[in-house]
Amino acid sequence: MYRNRRLMLVVAAIVVLLVSPACVSKKLFRQNSDQVDSRVRGVENMVEENERRISDLKSETDARVAQLDGRVGDAMKLGEAAMGKANDASMMADKAMKGKLLWSVTLSSDKVKFGFGKAELSDAAKAELSALAGQIKGYGKAVYVEIEGHTDNIGGEAYNVQLGHQRAMAALRYLNESGGIPLHALNAISFGSSKPVADNGTKDGRSQNRRVVVKVLE
Repeated sequence: MYRNRRLMLVVAAIVVLLVSPACVSKKLFRQNSDQVDSRVRGVENMVEENERRISDLKSETDARVAQLDGRVGDAMKLGEAAMGKANDASMMADKAMKGKLLWSVTLSSDKVKFGFGKAELSDAAKAELSALAGQIKGYGKAVYVEIEGHTDNIGGEAYNVQLGHQRAMAALRYLNESGGIPLHALNAISFGSSKPVADNGTKDGRSQNRRVVVKVLE
């Protein structure tokens, strides 16, 4: 009886020794497998996230490129327009330099009576321009009319250039609308306060500098 019990214990011990390593090995295998699966899923998630970021970055880059293309196109159009105006101004300047001066009429303070900061033509100035338009139409040949706007030196440079242009344009519109001179024969230019004919230090001098000069060239 004792010997049988001892034999059974020995057999049980052997079975435990044989089975235990297999169980441990299977458990470790499952753990390692689960860890590998977890790492693989983590890598897959990172890859998917990077792909989404790349896609978003590409979309944002395409949008910015399209926006820049639009701005470049607008800038090119503005540049072309400015170049066209510069060429037109250059052609007019060349024509003025080469043309023969026929008449030069200065509408200064005693006739035009430009008020401080004003660009309206007086009745006397309109009469002068009407007489000049009659001369031009009676000349019988094509002419070029350059109208210069001038100011005194009160105020900033940009303001005076703008004011001089407004005065020149007032004369240009009158010559066209009331005098019947075609627009293609007229050009307005502003010198602002850069070409004074009298002392800006006196009231009378400033009044003389507020003027419009009309030059008629063949």
